[in-house]
Parts: sequence; C-alpha cells; structure tokens
Amino acid sequence: MYLKRIFFLTIFVGLILMGSFSFYVYQVMFSSNTNFSENYIYIYIKSGTNYSDLIEQIKPELINIDHFDVLAKRKVFNPKPGKYIIKKDMSNNEIINSLRSKNLTVDVVFNNVKNMNELAGIIAKQIELDSISFLDFTKDTFFKNKGFEPYNILSMYIPNSYNFYWNTDVREFNDRMFEEYTKFWEFNDRKIKAKKIGLSQKEVMILASIVYEESNANIDLPRIAGVYMNRLNNNWKLQADPTVKYAAYQMDKYKSSVIKRVLNKHLKIDSAYNTYKFYGLPPGLISMPSIQAIDAVLNFERHNYFFFAADPENPGKHKFARTLSEHKKNARKLHRYLNKKGIKK
Repeated sequence: MYLKRIFFLTIFVGLILMGSFSFYVYQVMFSSNTNFSENYIYIYIKSGTNYSDLIEQIKPELINIDHFDVLAKRKVFNPKPGKYIIKKDMSNNEIINSLRSKNLTVDVVFNNVKNMNELAGIIAKQIELDSISFLDFTKDTFFKNKGFEPYNILSMYIPNSYNFYWNTDVREFNDRMFEEYTKFWEFNDRKIKAKKIGLSQKEVMILASIVYEESNANIDLPRIAGVYMNRLNNNWKLQADPTVKYAAYQMDKYKSSVIKRVLNKHLKIDSAYNTYKFYGLPPGLISMPSIQAIDAVLNFERHNYFFFAADPENPGKHKFARTLSEHKKNARKLHRYLNKKGIKK
C-alpha cells in the first residue's frame, strides 16, 4: 500500500512537472510576446548588427525579452541585415522566423533631382545605403567602365520607382540602376530613335534635362524639344535659359539665391553650360529629366518654330514663333507680365 502511494505520488508530481514544463515551453514558443498597440511594426537591422545589439533594439517591442532570448539561442538565431515585420500578437517562434528569413523589399523612388548630391540624399532616406558611400562610389571605375564620365553620371539614373532590399549596398544598387538604364533604352526602340535623330543616349538625356526644366508641368514638351532640335540642326546656339541658371548656380554668389528672371549679366557667365555663349549641347545634364521629357526629345515635334516664350495668359504653356520679330512680340508680353508681378531678378 505504501509503495502504491509513492508510485501515484511520483506520477502526480511528474505530471505537474510535465505540465509546468509544457506551459513554460508554450509561453516561450507560442504565446503572444508583442508589446505594441499597432497592427505591426517594422524592424530595421543594420549591417554589422550582432545578437546583443538586436536584443537591445527589440526589447521595448516585446513583453518578455528573456523568453525570446531563450528560444532564439535554442534555434541558433543570428541577425541578418534587412527590413522585417513583426505583427501584433506574434509569438517568439513567429518573430524569430520572420527575422530569420523574411527580409522585406522597399520601393525606392526618385525624380525631379537636380544633381548627384541631391540624389544621394534621396536614396539614403529610403535604404540603408548612406549618402557619403553613394557619392564616394561615383569615383569608382564602375562608371568609366560603363561609358560614363563624372559630369554625366546622372544620366544613368532613370526616374522611377524601383524595388530593393533595404540593406542593398552601393555596388548592388548601381548594378541594378545600369540594368534598368539598359532596359529603358532597349524598350520602345528608344536607342534606335536616338540614332535616327542624330544624338547619342547621353546627348538625348542632356537635351531632355533642358526641355524638362523649360516645362516641369510636362506641357508642350515635344514642341519645345522640336525648337531645340531645329536650332541644333541649323547650327544655332541653343540659348536655353535653364542652362544659364545652372551655370550661375555653380558660382558661390548665386548658390543661395533663386533666379526667377534671366538677365544680361547672367548671359555673360563664362561656363560651358551657358548656351548663350557656346554652340551645341552643354557637357552634362542640368537636372534629372522626366521620362516624358526624354520621350519628347526622341519623338520631338517636326515644325518650323525656332523660338518660344512662356505664355503669361496661360500659365505653364508657351507661345511659339518662327521669326525673331514674332518672338520679340511674345517676349515683350512676358516681360510686361514679369514687371507687373514685380519679378526683377
């Protein structure tokens, strides 16, 4: 009878211990361990983050960091850089599985960029890649090997939305950008069209950047492109105001100013980008053109216009002229409008 009691007592204690252990295992593995009210949060694990760093990073988001730690070590979990999601009420097991193998992508968007410095800042806000590394890479032989010079590297970046892993490094990013650049020019016969109008791909991008700056609203783009093609094909100076502004902004005296009106003093600036002084296209882009502007150059409107001026009566649109005398009339209307608005410089 005594032995029987011991036997049942042992069984009872064993069941309690098993139950306690099972409950502990359940708590550690399968019970909710999130400590936030949102439906989900994102965890960004930077390159070089070790396990201890990660524990400190996610501690505020979890109810019991010790339970997470126990299971993570049991599953031999080591953090990998990337963007991950933790959903409300996830268990430690689900959290670890998400952080281990579900690196999310992000949409990297850029357009209307003025220069490489600005592009670097925009990219750095969207993925882990920092702006200094991005700019340092422009000195790499990567671009020279692809046929780009320092002053036309911007032409490799076609404005759009691209899907990347958040932890994409600078070389991977630029490899992808060159792939997208190549696809862009192969699509819709763009490369063939450039050859037909007598421009290289980089020259198309340069002219498109001027056309784009003439009409950011994407109005009259093919017709504006046609004016500049007429000037190029007839050996005229482009005399494009946006190039003069660009040349001015490279000078210390104009860097902190906004030029709303191109004046005679601006036309005298000695710069290869001043198309009032020098024939042909400037050496590089003056901004990142829109895809619409690029296609406007490739499919420019055939006409006999050699001049155009902003139309004060129709904001965003332009008045086009075939002769200088006709253009002067349009220009006088514009100047009267600017004077009335008090726009002197």
